[in-house]
Amino acid sequence: MLLEVKDLNVYYGAIHALHGISFHVDEGEIVTLIGANGAGKSTTLRTISGLLRPRPGSIIYESKDITKVPAHKIVAMGISHVPEGRQIFAPLTVKENLEMGAYTRKGEEVQEAIELVFEHFPRLKERSGQLGGTLSGGEQQMLTMGRGLMANPKLLLLDEPSLGLAPFLVDEIFEIIQEINKEGVSILLVEQNAAMALDVADRGYVLETGTIALAGTAEEVRRNSDVKAAYLGGK
Repeated sequence: MLLEVKDLNVYYGAIHALHGISFHVDEGEIVTLIGANGAGKSTTLRTISGLLRPRPGSIIYESKDITKVPAHKIVAMGISHVPEGRQIFAPLTVKENLEMGAYTRKGEEVQEAIELVFEHFPRLKERSGQLGGTLSGGEQQMLTMGRGLMANPKLLLLDEPSLGLAPFLVDEIFEIIQEINKEGVSILLVEQNAAMALDVADRGYVLETGTIALAGTAEEVRRNSDVKAAYLGGK
């Protein structure tokens, strides 16, 4: 088991955002968390990556308890978090943005990582000298994902990678997600597009108001009548 989340409780002040959730990600898997806005999906990713602290609860990664490990050390251990909202550095070039994601790497490793990102995202190579803020929304999402890959993660936390993108770009992003996974990177995917997420995932969890309401294989989750009604348009 690569990642195990146990009895995770998270608060924002007096607001109890996560109510004792537990789940796991095995090596090589794509696991998706689906749910309505405010269900706690992004909070879960932020807690795993060390930006928030549970009370109580624990996060076990590669058999090590990382619950209290600082965020920058979690990155060095092999977990990269690609946040919602394409938080790129607009005044920096594409290449400089990628280099910002490589602070755990040295020397030739950085250039090798950039070349690998360019293989996944050829459009970024074409725009390597262009300022991040001048890219289209889809290109900025590619840049955000590419920056997450620069740390050579074993586990990639993806938060709403398709948000705000045109349908043809959504297809492209999900193809790349599958490519990254086939290269050995496990993925924990938070995604508003439940149908697409369940298409690529091995397993899924449905979050409702900070609790896990349903868990199973992607196909089991897809077949659930409540999931169909709430997230798949009744399909």
